[in-house]
Amino acid sequence: MRNTTKLTDEQLVAAYAAGDNEAFDTLLLRHKQKLFTYILQMVKDRDVADDIFQETFVKAITTIKQGRYNDLGKFSAWIARIARNLVIDSFRAEKSENSMSTDTADYDILNRRDLAEDTIEDTLIDLQIEDDLRRLVDLLPDVQREVLVMRYYRDLSFKEIAELTGVSINTALGRMRYAILNLRRLAKEKAVSLTR
Repeated sequence: MRNTTKLTDEQLVAAYAAGDNEAFDTLLLRHKQKLFTYILQMVKDRDVADDIFQETFVKAITTIKQGRYNDLGKFSAWIARIARNLVIDSFRAEKSENSMSTDTADYDILNRRDLAEDTIEDTLIDLQIEDDLRRLVDLLPDVQREVLVMRYYRDLSFKEIAELTGVSINTALGRMRYAILNLRRLAKEKAVSLTR
């Protein structure tokens, strides 16, 4: 048995693709703690994190075995992208599972204020909120404002935003995060309410 712990991630991937299962065991040991922590921080549920963690490595194994692994980037970034996409899929699935059916409800789910037509007052409040929000967005640093506008007003994905702005997806996500934090801070400083 050779010592695989001194090999780089890319060498381990190549060795695993060539049939060396020990190489993948080394990759798993090397990245499991950081990746699991990353997933757990996003989903906040250990059981769900376990499932996504396992599915991430199953997907990685399949991709490598099929010869579709692209080593243009780092293995750690590649495996984290797989995990992030699976987390997003999990959130989408959970959202659709939690949608209500009128067949099982004990109350009239159609008798809700948010389904009623807006009053003139509601419309005026919404217009004021939109106006306040635009003014706050204009106060953001250029790079944060650019990402926020592309995401919320142009409905672009973070991948599209990254390509258009010439940065990594993580940088685009980071800019969005700071834009939202800055909007909250600005709203608080200027005593602006962004809800009805």
